Amino acid sequence: MANTLTNRRLGPPNYGKLITILSIDGGGIRGIIPGVILRCLESQLQELDGEEARLADYFDVIAGTSTGGLITTMLTAPNDKNQPLYAAKDIVPFYLQHSPKIFPQSSGIFGSVATIAKLLNGPKYNGKYLHKLLRDLLGEKRLQDTLTNVVIPTFDIKNLQPVMFSNYAVPVVPQLDALLSDICIATSAAPTFFPAHQFKTNDGNGNVREFNLIDGGVAANNPTLVAINHVTRELLKKNPDFFPIKPTEYQRLLVISIGTGSSKNERKYNAKDAANWGIISWLFENGSTPLIDSYNQARDDITDLHSWVVFEAYKSLDNYLRIDDDTLTGESASVDAANKNNLNQLVKIGEALLKKPVCKVNIETGANDPIPNAGTNEDALKRFAIKLSEEKRNRELYERRQKGET
Repeated sequence: MANTLTNRRLGPPNYGKLITILSIDGGGIRGIIPGVILRCLESQLQELDGEEARLADYFDVIAGTSTGGLITTMLTAPNDKNQPLYAAKDIVPFYLQHSPKIFPQSSGIFGSVATIAKLLNGPKYNGKYLHKLLRDLLGEKRLQDTLTNVVIPTFDIKNLQPVMFSNYAVPVVPQLDALLSDICIATSAAPTFFPAHQFKTNDGNGNVREFNLIDGGVAANNPTLVAINHVTRELLKKNPDFFPIKPTEYQRLLVISIGTGSSKNERKYNAKDAANWGIISWLFENGSTPLIDSYNQARDDITDLHSWVVFEAYKSLDNYLRIDDDTLTGESASVDAANKNNLNQLVKIGEALLKKPVCKVNIETGANDPIPNAGTNEDALKRFAIKLSEEKRNRELYERRQKGET
């Protein structure tokens, strides 16, 4: 079944040579880091194709989880002129403006006590500001209104299964065509931070579906493989929007995956101490959350490792780029430390990350090791911008030929 997007700004993949995917991790206020990276990428595209160029013009799929899902929606939801709501350069200012109100900070010893008491009886934040902000920004816009295909993971706690909001899935499951505001609220509903989100959809034929959703990071904090899997399913279904290739022809995929940073290199725990921990210590130990940290890091590393191995196995590493920083420490590693100093520090971390070498995850150590002769992340973004621009031009030329204009 062909894609049903009515506002698509990029011709379908069968007009060109590649299938292009952008993936953005979850990570709360650390969404500032991919915001900086995406600003750089879009500026490179604008140098090639003009200042009106937007990321939605170049990617067949943009996937994002939690804060990455919010960024995905900002880049793909249309405004009244059928342009993306936000240019990439506006993402960081959005976070700087709204994060302190989304994550209001407590101060002093009494603030810390109040926070702990709140966590024991409910989520840390009520989410009211975030919910109103999203309702106001997105209004009645739905999944099928996006300017390119999106994939936004969530997790249904009633059915105990992931729910992936994807344009590709809507023709088969019309009830997935939910309000974009509901999708963003759901994928951002991180347990202990924000309340779970319940809503219903109606497919127009009287079929109602109820969703009981939490943060998509429970299923896929790094949604790279989720996006690739959705493309693969369309290939297997022989979607006419795609050229006839085998699902394993990774050389026809171009993937940029952007992380929100981690504190992997800051060793916090050891087995000697953990051997005596009970449930409270595993959940809260010296201001950290060992169980959640371990789960999150293992899940993201497995996704990154798999991606590298598969692209390398099919000799396609030139078409895969992962940008992330595993050296965060202190407040910078937090998902909600939305004070002015830390927010500005995250901007600097993103800018510094552009100057760091392109890295590949080490299968033995899990560390990000520099790739010889690959240059910096900024160099890599320039190379990928050229590929994306060429692919877009190829599709536009094919479309003009089909219309007999050349």
